[in-house]
Amino acid sequence: MQTSTRSRTGTATETPDRKADATCLLDVRDLCVSFGDLPIVNGVSFTLHEGEVVGIVGESGSGKSVSSLAIMRLLPRQARITASRLEFMGEDLLSASERRYEELRGAAISMIFQEPMTALNPVLTVGEQIVETVRRHEGVSRRIARQRALDALGRVGIPAAAQRLDDYPHQMSGGMRQRAMIAMALACNPRVLIADEPTTALDVTIQAQILELLQDLQEEFRMGTVMITHDLGVVSSFTDRVMIMYAGQVVEDAPAQNVFSGPRHPYTEGLLASIPSSEEDTERLYAIPGTVPPPFDLPPGCRFEPRCSDARPPCRTARPRLIACGEDHMAACIRNTGYTFPEDMNGGR
Repeated sequence: MQTSTRSRTGTATETPDRKADATCLLDVRDLCVSFGDLPIVNGVSFTLHEGEVVGIVGESGSGKSVSSLAIMRLLPRQARITASRLEFMGEDLLSASERRYEELRGAAISMIFQEPMTALNPVLTVGEQIVETVRRHEGVSRRIARQRALDALGRVGIPAAAQRLDDYPHQMSGGMRQRAMIAMALACNPRVLIADEPTTALDVTIQAQILELLQDLQEEFRMGTVMITHDLGVVSSFTDRVMIMYAGQVVEDAPAQNVFSGPRHPYTEGLLASIPSSEEDTERLYAIPGTVPPPFDLPPGCRFEPRCSDARPPCRTARPRLIACGEDHMAACIRNTGYTFPEDMNGGR
């Protein structure tokens, strides 16, 4: 089996499957999250191997961030989290104590949060926050921890790191705050990095710099990385595998190259169709009609049916699950089950 790997140009290249001899870092099976009677995430499953980048893509409200926060156990107490398996390097996280989670978070499993201005503590300098992380997990002296913080800021490309170490978050630009957040997340050399929309609200130039930085660090330290984004451009240039989420469910799961060359779910097709083309001069960009349904008003059948341009009456009641529709490619659409719509047989809708 072969899989696609990333290149600086964003062009996928074929290499032998790296999973064969790579350590499995995260194993998630049937992850579900609910608040009271409201299901927010339903049945998310994936594995993450050493050196692999898995992208989770979808519109706002699809359950991407909630899934990652559930894995990190950072959701409010009222959230109910269940799974048939949730393991980190073979360790069962479902039965892990809060104390054990505190040992893992920020050290073995780290996260870059969506908005650094709210994730960073505004009353502590950036250096103090990194120092606290290093000392908490590695028990070194303050002097050593400060040097580690300085090295981390320099590693992520912050100029004059020695002076910036004592800056407060509000004294930094958006791009520098994001770099500081990355420095904090990587200070203890984690095995798993979860990056939740790491380029949100940054201009295009800074986005490119942050993505290149993440790619360099990921390849240097052989981390397993989960990249959460709504930007398919990020996915095409950075990820090995892609999960497309919609209304709390994974609707397509495949190597990144397969998703772009042969999508098998109408939602994925719609996302790809909405990407502007540099080769075509169009006056109006394509947009999927409607919005992601709220968890209290989910359709009875396929959750994408109300927005699907190819939906048929059976889709209103059918609840398709992920099934194989090609080598290492899964999608949740009734058409992938081999079902033939009667109206198609008659030559019309």
